[in-house]
Amino acid sequence: MTVPATRLRVPGADGVGVAVHRWGAPGDLPPVYLQHGFVADTRLNWVGTGTVGVLLSAGREVVGVDARGHGRSDKPHDPAAYGELRMADDLRRVADALGHDSFDLAGYSMGATVAMLTAATDRRVRRLVVGGAGAAFVESGGAERHRVLMARLAAALEATDVGDVRDPATVDFRRMADALAADRRALAAHARAVHTREVDLAAITAPTLVLAGDADPLAARPEALAAAIPGARVAVVPGDHSTTLRTPAFAAALVDFLGEAS
Repeated sequence: MTVPATRLRVPGADGVGVAVHRWGAPGDLPPVYLQHGFVADTRLNWVGTGTVGVLLSAGREVVGVDARGHGRSDKPHDPAAYGELRMADDLRRVADALGHDSFDLAGYSMGATVAMLTAATDRRVRRLVVGGAGAAFVESGGAERHRVLMARLAAALEATDVGDVRDPATVDFRRMADALAADRRALAAHARAVHTREVDLAAITAPTLVLAGDADPLAARPEALAAAIPGARVAVVPGDHSTTLRTPAFAAALVDFLGEAS
């Protein structure tokens, strides 16, 4: 069972408060920062799946960041407050506030985009794990397909009742939002924000692992994404986009990779 977290709030550049969850104590290796996926939060993606517990058992200090609009963070309803670029800046500000001059970073799905944006510009990232992302991130037309999907997600989140959502690509996200009693207006605002997904992947210098589920359509052909990141490796574990994080092999691969020396 994971020990209770110590929590604090860190303001973003625009004053939006970001909730931060901390476990463990400093050790020989730097802390591990965890960034969750869309609709989810630190508790769902990282605590409930056992990843935090496995990291703590390995002697790592862990920092989970609830992205703005999610979890215990502030939830403005203006799309101008959102986008992965703002979330990456929030993450950097968390590292500033905690005084960490080096950290490992793992992100899943939306969090993978945030993690890559961070690692491309912040040399404090020692090692990087990109989960739940694949070829769509780099292939031609991928950005436009992502924009269309996010518009559909916004519509699903704004629907009066989940029964009105007929889109199989978005209904599970709506059901998860309802199950979490999430602020659907805030989530829709993020979905309607401009998602450029323009990350200078060649600028990532941290050793990187692209970690994907073998049945995850959103992380298909992860080797294509890895090829765009200098020296990146690929690991494929069982699961689809919803279940991969709960697969023991996911946490094991993440912890083993982040446990390597620089």
